[in-house]
Amino acid sequence: MTTDAREALLALRAEVGKAVVGQDAAVTGLIVALLCRGHVLIEGVPGVAKTLLVRALATTLDLTSARIQFTPDLMPGDVTGSLVYDARTAAFAFREGPVFTNLLLADEINRTPPKTQSALLEAMEERQVSVDGRPHPLPDPFVVIATQNPVEYEGTYPLPEAQLDRFLLKLTMPLPSRDEEVGILSRHANGFDPRDLAGAGLSPVAGSSDVDAARAAVAAVTLRPEVIGYVVDLCRATRSSPAVRLGVSPRGATALMSAARAWAWLSGRDYVTPDDVKTLARPALRHRVELRAEAELEGASPDGVLDGVLATVPVPR
Repeated sequence: MTTDAREALLALRAEVGKAVVGQDAAVTGLIVALLCRGHVLIEGVPGVAKTLLVRALATTLDLTSARIQFTPDLMPGDVTGSLVYDARTAAFAFREGPVFTNLLLADEINRTPPKTQSALLEAMEERQVSVDGRPHPLPDPFVVIATQNPVEYEGTYPLPEAQLDRFLLKLTMPLPSRDEEVGILSRHANGFDPRDLAGAGLSPVAGSSDVDAARAAVAAVTLRPEVIGYVVDLCRATRSSPAVRLGVSPRGATALMSAARAWAWLSGRDYVTPDDVKTLARPALRHRVELRAEAELEGASPDGVLDGVLATVPVPR
């Protein structure tokens, strides 16, 4: 059963590839988050198919999905839902917002004020929404996939550290290579319509039963004490880096461990290796490292700090 679940989830990459060219790493990151019950922040310049990627993944999974376009005038109730007066019963009834779905695309999340951004915090962490003192559980699985533009800062509201820490992974979507860009244009020249994914041949190849079976298998993946110690040493090393103002917290270490477990299972193993930890270190930790202002002025970056940490922390044998 777990082999079937693995094959189904790995088939997502090929199916999503019918619509999105050259982003296998991002697709794999989204699958890892799904297996870990985590959320993903995707960063990339406009036009690299961030939104198309999420829509394609939702199409290839037999799950419900919704999209919220975050804007400066979006209110918290527009995300979570609100109480609506019902004239027939003369009472207020709760009307669910778009957050009540399996895959939630939070498009351009940094374009809305902190008050609305924080409306997602309870949903992301507690898997529920509280309105008028009453909790409303969200469906399972529930994954928030948020996008933001790294080069446009006018009219945006940077996510606070507390909310960034709620994301399991931060994925970057680079510009395609020349060959990939030629492939993209060739598809469009041949009639590809990004608004018609069914017409592009995309269909569900995995469902909630595959996700449940995969999650159970990932939970059984072995973590040896020396690998756990390696995760801890990597995270502790970020806290002592001279370029870092705020290093990785224990929650970040737990996220890295969980992501490495899912990666190991997707790779066909029932145990985690130090190489699994290294592979997931950047996406799991880059958004949890806050640099000092002077280090940023000198050109330092979170990925650069993590590269240094990975190069200096001893790898267990």
